[in-house]
Amino acid sequence: MKGIVIFLILLHNVCGVKDYLFKDCDNSGFCQRNRLYAKNIAENESPYAVSQPSLVVSNTAQNSLTGVITKSIPQLDETRQFPFEISILEGSILRFKADEMRPETSGGMIRGNRYNEAAKWAFQDPDVPYESKYPVNVESTDQLVTISFGPNDTKAEFDVKDMTIKIYYKGQLQLVVNERNFFNIEHYRKRDENDKHLLPFESDFDSFKDSHNTASEDSIPLGPESIGLDFTFAGYKHVYGIPEHADSMSLKDTSESNWPYRLFNVDIFEYDTDSRMPMYGSIPLMLATKPKMSTAVFWLNAADTFIDIHKSNDVKTHWISENGVMDFLVILGETPAEINSKYGRLTGYAPLPPMFSLGYHQCRWNYNDEKDVLDITSKMDETLVPYDTIWLDVEYADAKKYFTWDIDAFPDPERMLKALDRTGRNLVLIIDPHLKVGYYVSDEVRKRDLAMKNSKNETFHGHCWPGESVWIDTFNPGSQEYWDSLFVRSETNKVMGGMSTNIYVWNDMNEPSVFDGPETSAPRDNIFYDGWEHRSVHNIYGLTFHEATFESLTKRLESSTRQRPFILTRSFYAGSQRTSAMWTGDNMAKWEYLEASIPMVLSSGIAGMPFAGADVGGFFGNPSKELLTRWYQTGIWYPFFRAHAHIDSRRREPWVPGEPFTSIIRDAIRLRYALLPTFYTCFYDSSQSGLPVMKPIFYECPHNVDAYEIDDQFFLGNSGLMVKPVTSEGATSVDVYLPDNEVYYEFTSGVPGKAYKGPKTVDLDVELADIPMFLKGGSIVARKDRYRRSTKLMQNDPYTLVVAFDNQGKATGKLHIDDGESYGYKEGQEINLQFYADSKGITAQFETVPDPTYVKAMQKIKIEKIILLGHGNDDQALVTQGEKSWQVQIVDGEIRNAGMSVAAEWKIKFATKLTHDEL
Repeated sequence: MKGIVIFLILLHNVCGVKDYLFKDCDNSGFCQRNRLYAKNIAENESPYAVSQPSLVVSNTAQNSLTGVITKSIPQLDETRQFPFEISILEGSILRFKADEMRPETSGGMIRGNRYNEAAKWAFQDPDVPYESKYPVNVESTDQLVTISFGPNDTKAEFDVKDMTIKIYYKGQLQLVVNERNFFNIEHYRKRDENDKHLLPFESDFDSFKDSHNTASEDSIPLGPESIGLDFTFAGYKHVYGIPEHADSMSLKDTSESNWPYRLFNVDIFEYDTDSRMPMYGSIPLMLATKPKMSTAVFWLNAADTFIDIHKSNDVKTHWISENGVMDFLVILGETPAEINSKYGRLTGYAPLPPMFSLGYHQCRWNYNDEKDVLDITSKMDETLVPYDTIWLDVEYADAKKYFTWDIDAFPDPERMLKALDRTGRNLVLIIDPHLKVGYYVSDEVRKRDLAMKNSKNETFHGHCWPGESVWIDTFNPGSQEYWDSLFVRSETNKVMGGMSTNIYVWNDMNEPSVFDGPETSAPRDNIFYDGWEHRSVHNIYGLTFHEATFESLTKRLESSTRQRPFILTRSFYAGSQRTSAMWTGDNMAKWEYLEASIPMVLSSGIAGMPFAGADVGGFFGNPSKELLTRWYQTGIWYPFFRAHAHIDSRRREPWVPGEPFTSIIRDAIRLRYALLPTFYTCFYDSSQSGLPVMKPIFYECPHNVDAYEIDDQFFLGNSGLMVKPVTSEGATSVDVYLPDNEVYYEFTSGVPGKAYKGPKTVDLDVELADIPMFLKGGSIVARKDRYRRSTKLMQNDPYTLVVAFDNQGKATGKLHIDDGESYGYKEGQEINLQFYADSKGITAQFETVPDPTYVKAMQKIKIEKIILLGHGNDDQALVTQGEKSWQVQIVDGEIRNAGMSVAAEWKIKFATKLTHDEL
């Protein structure tokens, strides 16, 4: 057995992704069956119909339409019934939900009904309120039910005869549901009766067995249960979202491919780029946009899912899931940002993270011991590279048993944590859901009956990093109490650093990854809490695991000032943004992976998970010095900024490549730190609105269709900073697209330069040290320009404002300030400054009323410099704050030694010469 485990681990480490290990549509039974159904239905009559006598219109608080869809099985002279409901949720979101009215099923140890709890995990509040802001009216005739809801002439027309739903916004058709008649719910039948239930144009391929080479032991106890439906985005040319895929931001046509986009969380080793294959996470949200209109479909299903896309005059999509109820939501708005806002109200906005988590994270598999960790910290300080967090991979633990330490390498973790804390540094430990058999944690999980079960309802055993392992079932409510006990903050819990509060958690391998399992995951007929099959809940498992960790870490920190947890997860689902950040997994040290990282992170933000990043430098392999440098210059813009490397890769910390590369890398990291006030403000905005932190160009200019496919440049939130990283080898120039008719100031590497007027493409010459950037006219951004070793040591540093005047000579901006680690900002212990500038001067006003005690504590923090871009010839200014006024000089477009406190409102009046009265 040991030899098998070693072989599996070696295979996992040395072999790149193998297509034959993963199902495409042709060898996935439910996908092939639904594709064939879709192909044949055009020449056949649909077996589905709405039972008109069943329709009930409710104009009460629920504002819903309920009824029954029937499926005719002529050869048996039977029908099957599927009760459905159409309702309007808060935000004028249309929801359609259909279940199956099954005969008495014999599921044995598993639930016999369809999985209907995805909303419990995806929504921040499972009891989503119905629409109350706008009137909802439901009217019906013999054939047509019209539901009017929301602003801007929004309505849904449900044609009872052909089972289509046409959805209009501003009087224009936006989405058609079931236009191509692909609606399909494979009804329950017994194995020995399968042939009797098949229609002439239906397939029985892999209905009760799985012929894929990795999954032949799947018992498929309930038989075929798949669902399928088509959505036509009317008049749209581009769709986005449905991460995670190593692909372009604008999703591709898959109609001629055996690889539709697949959502099935897997440990995919050395994934390919330009690929629709599944990856570590799944968010089934698809966004379509065109000028003045945006529409999204949220497919609320946790099972294996394929999505076909066909692009013509419209974008036609076909969604296919292995099982579960049919549950989808349609979200309408004028802009992509409005879609994010409404989706976020459903599933939750990403919370404001602790400030340290926006700094630079240094990681590799693995740092060897305590001395190695502290040497890295010392070397960072020697080379003047700021960093906030060092990470430990699986080797820190005794024989890879989580919640233990290798005491030879780490004899005193609390001592190490205290040494890190002296300079504001933090430690992140990896904790995965697989637990090595035969030690206290796995023994207790089994004793408390908290483990994932196999199809015989026995504790499931598989193989992962520690060898033979069991997996904690975090669907089980009882798991939380035990998980909490492992994280408790106390003098005696040396595993988590005793009383230390600068320790955080990385949840990896939580797809779950099972080295000897089908498609590198757990068997689909495994059983979780309450009798649900793994096939039904697969894509949610990773979320349940990192949510359990978040809850435990929150309880650990609740008695300290550092109350905001930080969790990084590899596997994710809709709603994961509430409790974790994510990264794009095991990429490679190749230029195409650097290039692919940008659309991957952009897609994550579009789908409501903004705190995302990619391993800087590439996880596998050894980057060239040029590639490593360019990756740092790109990575500083990822919302989550971490360098990470495989255990077999060469060391590549910032000082390793030598000069000039080390200085260039250091300058890039220090630019990230200088811009942290702006990053933090963008994260604050995201926590309030769901806006992506790394924002696609088309979000800024949704009217400009030329921006819809641009995924190699982006804006930093609403800051006005636009970046075009260099992602090609040997580049000496880049083309940067200015997407609107505003003025854009060249801001390469943070240094102001020439002004350009858009829309146009600018050809910029670049050297290795250059990071192509522009600052859009009309923007005001904040910086902190002093070098400090960590974010914690920057807290009292002064600010610099950069004011970029637009075509009309105006600019606006904002700055959010709080302590960076507690939840005090929710109680008013924050400062939200709104800046306004025009030809006459600049004013700063409180957007919200801050707590007076906090204001007093912040009085000493100043704005010391203001850089003016596109300003006139004024050479003097008068600053007024409270009852005090003082004169300042404008020299070379800068106000130096400005001296305003961030804790009070102020204004500056520009002048070429101040009068005696003004002085």
